[in-house]
Amino acid sequence: MLMLVNCSNCHTPLQLPPGARSIRCAICQAVTQLADPRAVPSPPHNQYPPPASSGAAPPPSPYNHAPPGPPSNAHGRKKAVIVGISYKYSRHELKGCLNDAKCMKYLLINKFHFPEASILMLTEEETDPYRTPTKQNMRMALYWLVQGCQPGDSLLFHYSGHGSRQRNYNGDEVDGYDETLCPLDFETQGMIVDDEINASIVRPLPHGAKLHAIIDACHSGTVLDLPFLCRMSRSGQYVWEDHRPRSGVWKGTNGGEVFSFSGCDDDQTSADTSALSKITSTGAMTFCFIQAIERGHGATYGSILTAMRSAIRQAGGSSGGDFGGGVVTSLISMLVTGGSIGGMGGGFSQEPQLTACQPFDVHVKPFSL
Repeated sequence: MLMLVNCSNCHTPLQLPPGARSIRCAICQAVTQLADPRAVPSPPHNQYPPPASSGAAPPPSPYNHAPPGPPSNAHGRKKAVIVGISYKYSRHELKGCLNDAKCMKYLLINKFHFPEASILMLTEEETDPYRTPTKQNMRMALYWLVQGCQPGDSLLFHYSGHGSRQRNYNGDEVDGYDETLCPLDFETQGMIVDDEINASIVRPLPHGAKLHAIIDACHSGTVLDLPFLCRMSRSGQYVWEDHRPRSGVWKGTNGGEVFSFSGCDDDQTSADTSALSKITSTGAMTFCFIQAIERGHGATYGSILTAMRSAIRQAGGSSGGDFGGGVVTSLISMLVTGGSIGGMGGGFSQEPQLTACQPFDVHVKPFSL
């Protein structure tokens, strides 16, 4: 049985390999020493402690006052965290991330019937200090997303902003790098590492609950640290790669299902562009995901992924074409008056990725939120 121990510095829960006497935290790099790892208690069933930034006990979520969505029913609740970061007035500024957040909220409410009160938005436009996309607020928002999760619940995490990667030192990455998300204050407070994202919203997910992540960022292919990655072969077939760490640490859930659509592979960059909508800047991945759903390609995970890849490849290889037309304009057109105009043109190259806790037939498994 795997055991958990809190990092001696940042108190992030770490999974202890059998027989280990010490473990290095992938987030803060501190080494936690153990006299006898067999004495470390295992977590209660269906319960994992949320990550904390300081103190011996995790702080209470500031989102306890936020509406948790409608009461539980036979079909479960729907909750979402949407993060859009433009890094305005900095050298890292992005044009389309706020538009991405607005479009995703619109899609969840009008297409998938998420109650507006159960969607937590973190953008620079928010006036509530708890809802600006700082590192601490993003951490607590992820905690809020899975807080009280029950079988039948459907959760969604959407992120549009900068992503990066850094050297992995605990041996749990196949490629030797941890993938990261960059909060608004990442230059002073640091990035959020995939190990922490996995511990926050993947491992606690109970049986019968479902989580979808849509990550529009550079180096985001395995940013949830899920065990399996779906890759398209040269023949056009989807094949699964095993990304489970050699240490044997389980990066899956506590019984629930998790699926992550990412903007690109771990060694690729994502584009912030107006080449797709022809109206305003958006993240290429977010736009193509919404377009796939709106144009009727959302029947299965495979049909969504194929439609997204096709749109991005066509837009990347051509400055013309009708990539912004059709019903998807109903989402983008609402941003014309308030959205950011301009951005990159064509010529970008990225490959959307799908990761999951267990392999499945992407052409058969139905997609639903």
